[in-house]
Amino acid sequence: MSARPDDFVHVFEPATRAGEWTVLLLHGTGGDEHDLLPLGRVVAPGAALLSPRGRVLEHGQARFFARLAEGVFDRDDLARRSGELADWLEACAARYDFDPGRVGAIGYSNGANIAWSVMFARPRVLARAVLMRPMLPFEPEGHPDLTACAALVLRGERDPIVPAASAAALVATLQRAGADVTAHVTPAGHELVRADVARAAGWWAARDAAPTRSDGGDDPVL
Repeated sequence: MSARPDDFVHVFEPATRAGEWTVLLLHGTGGDEHDLLPLGRVVAPGAALLSPRGRVLEHGQARFFARLAEGVFDRDDLARRSGELADWLEACAARYDFDPGRVGAIGYSNGANIAWSVMFARPRVLARAVLMRPMLPFEPEGHPDLTACAALVLRGERDPIVPAASAAALVATLQRAGADVTAHVTPAGHELVRADVARAAGWWAARDAAPTRSDGGDDPVL
């Protein structure tokens, strides 16, 4: 059965200016479709916002894919849910009449992990992504071409959940796939802080102002 916009509980806020991006907002574990709306408005002012609620429940908390333990992903479920989310995004483009070629993502924790998984599974679905506190506990299969994609990876310096090596592995894997990656370490834990928001907003604005590939950002190795 084909994907439908109503497959996910979600919020859609139309763009306030013509030609703006559509931003897919992907919350962390226990969040919902309202959590990242304020963040999206600050990072990408004027953009359309599309914010779904994860459909997997872990002890009553919403997630976008299942895990077997802290930091141990259910890889089969991740692959299936990534495909479902990509299909759903295409269905939403038809309903809400936004350009599927100008879609980016802002994801936090579990949401950041489903975002990079969608990028690897369907390289044409997300053109850019802000990945806040992501991790890569395994090497993805295949060799996608992400030369048309850009990503900002934000790791917390004192993050007790995301090992530095796992975040660095994600940066390296994205770079090997050809993505334009900017990486930065924030003096924080797993929580998001104002510095993350400012960094994301600056990166997003710079991408809009100069859509050519950048020099890789401040900290190419996390």
